[in-house]
Amino acid sequence: MANLRAEFWQLPLEELNRDEWEALCDGCAKCCLHRLEDADTREIYFTNVHCRLLDVPSGQCTDYWNRSVKVPDCVTLTMENLDDPYWLPSTCAYRLLAEGKPLPQWHPLISGDTETVFQSGNSISGRTVCEDDADELSHHIITWLK
Repeated sequence: MANLRAEFWQLPLEELNRDEWEALCDGCAKCCLHRLEDADTREIYFTNVHCRLLDVPSGQCTDYWNRSVKVPDCVTLTMENLDDPYWLPSTCAYRLLAEGKPLPQWHPLISGDTETVFQSGNSISGRTVCEDDADELSHHIITWLK
């Protein structure tokens, strides 16, 4: 990712190039968790069940560029689906910036260190189960993620 401008995350999202857009991801993998939504209230209930393509220790997708083909309900973030990002974790850089909020101090773009995601407890590593091993999602609702 060589095409990154200094402090690009302070620019409007629509002005980011592809490399900058991708670099916003902190690798927490919270977006790789299955979630349930109350249709009436739009409240999101996160589960501790992660996608089968997730490499949990790294927080990276094992087939990132083909993920939407292999996992049809995997959401590719775009400016359009960030119009109302209520469904993303509250710490997600894309959601924060779409809502006009700053990145947290533990975000690698601020800290300069990818380990701060893990050190701050913002990674899902060690707290989830693969969807291949999970039963009914409603049995896996968690409260440690908002």
